[in-house]
Amino acid sequence: MNVLVGLVGSDESLKTLRQTIERTREVGDDLTVAVVEKPESKRSQEEMVERTEELLIETGIDAEIVTLEGDPGSALVDHTEQGEFDQLVIGGGTLSPMGKIQLGPITEFVLLNAPTTVKLVR
Repeated sequence: MNVLVGLVGSDESLKTLRQTIERTREVGDDLTVAVVEKPESKRSQEEMVERTEELLIETGIDAEIVTLEGDPGSALVDHTEQGEFDQLVIGGGTLSPMGKIQLGPITEFVLLNAPTTVKLVR
């Protein structure tokens, strides 16, 4: 399977990346990592690229890393449309006090507009 994982500068994104790398190791997916720019994130785009490279080297996974500019949701959807990806993996969603999932604007946009299957890692 040809998998695209979308990352912003959050701890949640690192968790998503780790889980996606583990699956890649288990089943042999082709992996592309797209790091989007989100100024209010905990880590900058450059920091996320460096952390991604470190994790890929540590695990011995060969993956392409791309950086995307502009609106994060639109950039991920556009890149997915341009590639031949079977799945887009993103992190997102928190639980409300009532136990229901709450989606942020990027996650919601991607889920509603992506041209392929989206896997949401929580």
